[in-house]
Amino acid sequence: MDETDSVAILNLAAALDRVGGDQELLEEVALLFLDTSPDLFAEIGHAVQARDARALERAAHTLKGSVGNFGADAAFQAAFQLEKMGRSGDLTGVDEAYHTLETEMDRLRPALATLGQGSG
Repeated sequence: MDETDSVAILNLAAALDRVGGDQELLEEVALLFLDTSPDLFAEIGHAVQARDARALERAAHTLKGSVGNFGADAAFQAAFQLEKMGRSGDLTGVDEAYHTLETEMDRLRPALATLGQGSG
């Protein structure tokens, strides 16, 4: 199925390690992330539109920490890039960086949604 794709998007072994190998807990964390990440992503979008570096740094930092729980390196790096832009106050290229994060989040969400479906 999509498992090879999911491996590229998230690191299941790293994610399980972060929750002490507890698959059920990982599924709960994934569901919580899927529930809360749209609002956080929207905060990042608003900060980008408003060119609010401080709000961008804060929201991107929070999202970075969340995606880091899943070993989602591409999404982590995209959020980290936005966090650094916010911290420095240099928003040159912020729209492109936001688009990169959007792409990675669009890839991550379905991978997380299927986490629980594959266990049995």
